Amino acid sequence: MNACALLHPYENVKSNKKISFEDFEPSDSDVYPVSILNIDSLEEVTIVEQGIPITMSDGVSLYANVFRPKTEGRYPVVMSFTARGKDRGPEEYPAVLKAEYTDDFTLGPFEVSPWTMWEAPDPAFWLKHGYAVIQVDSRGYHQSEGAATLFDDQNVKDFHEAITWAGTQPWSNGNVGLNGVSYLSIAQWVAASKNPPSYLKAIIPWEGNTDPYREVLYHGGIPETVFTEFWMKRANNWANKKKPLPSYFIFKQAQKTPKLLKKISSRSFIHLNTVEVPALVCATWSDQGLHSRGSFEAYKKISSKNKWMYTHGRSKWAVYYSEDALTYQKNFFDYFLKGIDNGFDSTPAVRLEVRENLEKYQVRYEDSWPIEGTEYRKMYLDGNSNMLQTEPVSNNKTVDYQPFESNVSFTYTFDKDTELSGNMKLKLWVSTSKGSDMDLFVAIKKLNTLGKEVHFYGKLGHNKSPVSLGWLRVSERELDPIKSTPWQPVLTHQNTQKINRNEIVPVEIEILPSSTLFKKGESFQVVIQGKDFFSHPSLGHNSSVNKGTHMIHTGNKFDSHILIPVIPN
Repeated sequence: MNACALLHPYENVKSNKKISFEDFEPSDSDVYPVSILNIDSLEEVTIVEQGIPITMSDGVSLYANVFRPKTEGRYPVVMSFTARGKDRGPEEYPAVLKAEYTDDFTLGPFEVSPWTMWEAPDPAFWLKHGYAVIQVDSRGYHQSEGAATLFDDQNVKDFHEAITWAGTQPWSNGNVGLNGVSYLSIAQWVAASKNPPSYLKAIIPWEGNTDPYREVLYHGGIPETVFTEFWMKRANNWANKKKPLPSYFIFKQAQKTPKLLKKISSRSFIHLNTVEVPALVCATWSDQGLHSRGSFEAYKKISSKNKWMYTHGRSKWAVYYSEDALTYQKNFFDYFLKGIDNGFDSTPAVRLEVRENLEKYQVRYEDSWPIEGTEYRKMYLDGNSNMLQTEPVSNNKTVDYQPFESNVSFTYTFDKDTELSGNMKLKLWVSTSKGSDMDLFVAIKKLNTLGKEVHFYGKLGHNKSPVSLGWLRVSERELDPIKSTPWQPVLTHQNTQKINRNEIVPVEIEILPSSTLFKKGESFQVVIQGKDFFSHPSLGHNSSVNKGTHMIHTGNKFDSHILIPVIPN
């Protein structure tokens, strides 16, 4: 089901030109799912300036590509900062994605013009609607001068000076909006969170993490060892200096030196509470372990009086360039950068996409997140039946599993259609027969009426993911009493607490946000194990502390339960 359209849908100019996968491995496909739009008609009315220097106050030049209408006038600016390379268009997407592709990976399909750098707004779309577009290589990456860094004080200054440059050009109307995905989204939070220049009028951060420690590097205190290494190698390759980034050595030792990562986290250059610029935030159920948590947290924490959230549960790139998403983006920028009274200010705050399966979903609008009126219900783990019960379980029962070989699951079948939208919290009483720590991996799954798992989109286009995920290293279980809520535990990561052999301790695990409709007769399942749920080249936790047999204690004083967010009809 598609959401109702707003104004001015994207006028696609399609072509049959395709790009082959070439040397992707493994691949069952011989067609790359990105179509390149024909822009012959636009080239005649567009000024394209490539490699334009923007000189910073310290003399270093950042280089940009500028696209603007030939018709004389003053235009609002859509701007992006990237480390991936402003000159890397669709023909180079296969090289960008090669390490991320697997048989379970779904990129698209989507359509962009040849001017579109990776995860950036398509200049062809924005030019047709009266905007100028600027793509900037961040300091030290690709064409831009200076030493490459990752979101530090220098980046803040650079972004602010580049925004000022864009706002003061003779063809600019003085209104600049930022837009883009992933790195390009995080850059927006950095630029908007420390007294940005007055030329910055609005931002569209589309799926970007805001707390790298909790959201990417250490999931529940468990080091993420695959994506971290993969991304840092990429960043080193993008840097124009042939030496590793200073932070590369720290990230490379993530599993060995968590204190260094904690120090990085405490020095974050994203201060969400200081963001006051109007924001259209994209948050997704389908990027857990990378950008999902950070996007929802950003929406909740920013101080902007004008803020909206666009949620979805599909492949990020296909959605970003979809007609519905582009319409949303355009109406938002039209209102705040052009001053068009198109009614966007009366749009409900949250576009909610409720999933049923991989492709089927429903859209409605809400005024808040978390959703007002959410009923948080406790479902108790019953080790006697491996079921979830609506009432506390009286009989004690311990279930065990081998952390690298097996798991335990608890299931509840709904007797009526039920929507779960929001965060969940899993409380467990746990122990281990050997060692002084435990790594717990949790998946929330949906089963159809035949008991077969229903799959959803996940991180980086993975298309066989569960409803939601949670992680915890038991020694990192200390809760922050100020930041935690009944439905969302927040860990301090400041006080490591090892456990003794057979010592039973309570833990609370954050289950990341999701929105899913369970029909009558379908089941909700909690699965707990000691290793990652995925064998995926861009997601993994390969530094384990697990030993012996893991035990989950249920019943009586061991009130192991999951708190679920039920949305009333």
